[in-house]
Amino acid sequence: MCGIAGYAAAESPAAITAKCRAMLSALERRGPDGEGLDLWCTREGLTIGLAHRRLAIIDLSPAGHQPMISDDRQIGLVFNGCIFNFLELRRNLEQAGCVFHSQCDTEVLLHGYRVWGAEELTKRCQGMFAFVIWDQQRQTLTLVRDRLGVKPLYFLATTQRIAFASTAGALKKAGLAGEVNPVSIAEFLEFGYVTDQSAIYQGVEKVQPGEIVTWRGGLVSKQTYWTPPDASSHRRIGFDGAVEETETLLLDAVKGRLIADVPVGALLSGGIDSALVCWAIRELNADIRAFTVSTPGDAADESNAARETARILGISHEVVELPAEEEPNLDELTQAFSEPFACSSALGMLRVSRAVKSHATVLLTGDGGDDFFLGYPYHKHMAAAQRAARAAPPFAASFWRGIRPLVNAVPSLRRPKHFIDYAMGGLGAVTRVKDGLPFFESRHLLGPRLAGARVPQRAIPLSAAAGKHVLDDLVLYDLKTQFAGEYLPKVDGTTMFCGLEARSPFLDYRLAELALSIPSEVRLHGGHLKAILRELTRRKLGGKVAFRPKRGFTIPVETWLAEKWSPALKRLNEDSPLCGQGWIDRAALQRTVQQAEAANKVPLKLWYLMVLDAWLTKN
Repeated sequence: MCGIAGYAAAESPAAITAKCRAMLSALERRGPDGEGLDLWCTREGLTIGLAHRRLAIIDLSPAGHQPMISDDRQIGLVFNGCIFNFLELRRNLEQAGCVFHSQCDTEVLLHGYRVWGAEELTKRCQGMFAFVIWDQQRQTLTLVRDRLGVKPLYFLATTQRIAFASTAGALKKAGLAGEVNPVSIAEFLEFGYVTDQSAIYQGVEKVQPGEIVTWRGGLVSKQTYWTPPDASSHRRIGFDGAVEETETLLLDAVKGRLIADVPVGALLSGGIDSALVCWAIRELNADIRAFTVSTPGDAADESNAARETARILGISHEVVELPAEEEPNLDELTQAFSEPFACSSALGMLRVSRAVKSHATVLLTGDGGDDFFLGYPYHKHMAAAQRAARAAPPFAASFWRGIRPLVNAVPSLRRPKHFIDYAMGGLGAVTRVKDGLPFFESRHLLGPRLAGARVPQRAIPLSAAAGKHVLDDLVLYDLKTQFAGEYLPKVDGTTMFCGLEARSPFLDYRLAELALSIPSEVRLHGGHLKAILRELTRRKLGGKVAFRPKRGFTIPVETWLAEKWSPALKRLNEDSPLCGQGWIDRAALQRTVQQAEAANKVPLKLWYLMVLDAWLTKN
């Protein structure tokens, strides 16, 4: 786990070095164990710099130093992440005649590129990764991101230059990124994060999950090497068969994620995902300690449930208490994320990461189980809408369009109205319900720089036919939006800020492929959310753990905004860049804050504005 960066342009080696060092400075927290920088020059006057900040996990010796360069200096590589099947790939490469000088997974990528090429190498890799390769002979820079997008990779390219980095902030610090992108600000106000389809600075892009980007001769080409299975890939599989296949793949995914030359821990909450990860660790006879972060007195505290799970498993377990008086730090949130990020649970994850860092450098988590195995309450609602759409007569959609204005006039019918919208309109109806930009528009909060702001997600067409597969469409839509834009960056940003590597077995692409190929009615077997994982938990740890109510580590930002953060909320009306830069209308903001104070109820969207204000102030 590291931070990577690079710059190629027809500039002097000194200029390239200066920009790379600026990016390294911005990436310091991602790699506290060292840094590296190397340059290449071409006959055409191009200078290429590759830069790296290291968090040493596998092969802690200097042999694992990056950039990693081939013996003939024809290939250079910088890499962030971990290849969990690297030992198998190494054996294959040794049989092909490759000679290794280290014990790390980075060198597997170096030799693998030369033997197999970028696409075949990437397809063979199981892991989380973002890596960039300079090929001196081909004069080609290749950027690769893992299938699910666990590791971030930003870039900007023209015919004259290309730059890349693990964060948008690194590109900005080097003076390479453009101005703040209004489209991304609109996305942030809609979602509370910037999606993978956008970037906070103009001219900057994100390498997409499952994508290879190549820059050669000033031209950019993009290739998708992996896409998630859709409904057409659904298999005929029974519930028991799905549980058994999940067990096999989970054990293998955990096994690969235990490889490290530093202390490894596991995060154990009261839920079933982390419990299954810890069960697999025990089954593999790994001597790993589980950690639970306790918040005494908090209704969401899961330490007692986690203790019971650890007792059932018989594993080493430690509860790390967070001071009750410790408040989340908004400045720290801004530092951890180089794009504005309003996910309130990230404040909690920052506290968790800081607490665990003194005990471990690698942390196994249960992230991803809900997304692929259908663990969110709205998954059941969409499944019901999908069934309703399939059972509806052909005239149902047109009939609904006719009576909907009458139903719309009755506030008490709001929930039934939305349910029928989903069944009769599909994914387009789901994306229109979100109270994002409409909150700001209805209160006239948008300033001149956001006049007429729109986000493409609200333009998905309504379709009665789409209602018949609304859940399947929503799962894939979420993978491109909330999963890639909020859930994955939350874990990466908070753990890397604390010099901690997070690994989640449920983010193994093979588990994702399995889950997405299983029909939703099997994943929701018996009307239970996450039924496959729940049944596996019941078999291995008992019903008490399997059917324990779900809780989460939360930060009550709406309550705090009305109480202890109230002064900060009032300051938005003073010298906030939100208004000064033309993003938000000052008079409308003052009116909205006053209304919230009078009602003693602060809308979550004002939290978005606080986060954006803090980000704009720092950037």
